[in-house]
Amino acid sequence: MTVLLAIATIAGIGMIVPQVVRIHRTRSLAGVSVDWIGVGLALNVWWSIYAVATELSGVLAVSIGGMALYGVMAAQTHRIDRSGVPRVGRASMLTASLMLAALVIGGWTGAGVAIGLAYAVQFSPATITAIRSTRLDGLSLSTWVLAAVEALIWLLYGAIEVDPALIIGGAGGAICSTLIVVRIVSSGRPGPEPMPAAGHDPLRPAGV
Repeated sequence: MTVLLAIATIAGIGMIVPQVVRIHRTRSLAGVSVDWIGVGLALNVWWSIYAVATELSGVLAVSIGGMALYGVMAAQTHRIDRSGVPRVGRASMLTASLMLAALVIGGWTGAGVAIGLAYAVQFSPATITAIRSTRLDGLSLSTWVLAAVEALIWLLYGAIEVDPALIIGGAGGAICSTLIVVRIVSSGRPGPEPMPAAGHDPLRPAGV
């Protein structure tokens, strides 16, 4: 179990790194859901709080690392397309509010169920965006392969610890991540549009 937790931590933090790098290299958010970024940012904050409150120490390292990297993607969104920043903020605030309401109503048991559901739902905007988008330049295949591996390990860990947050979240995360991987692989993802040759006006007919 210790080895599996180490793998899950590496996969959980490592899954976001390729996505951060791809956005940086392509300067593109094509196929990337900014709602997913907002939900991920708030949810990792709550995973950290939940891990401390319930002494679920195996989750703490990955949740802190995830929180930092989702923050980097939020900053990238600000640099590339500022129109997406309000959506990141709204998604974060809505997620945080729902987690707080679940905690007030159901204590840490209720919060655990809500966090698990939110983890599963977290990938839904990313899945829907990936399925609907005609271009997937901004999506990293490595990120979603690692996400699927991480989710399956958390599902197993949750079954061992009998923790509803990890069971629900792991199952939902594995399904959504797998769908995104299939979408990227089956799309034959086109690359960025080729740059025009130096001195060539793309609006001028050839030979003019």
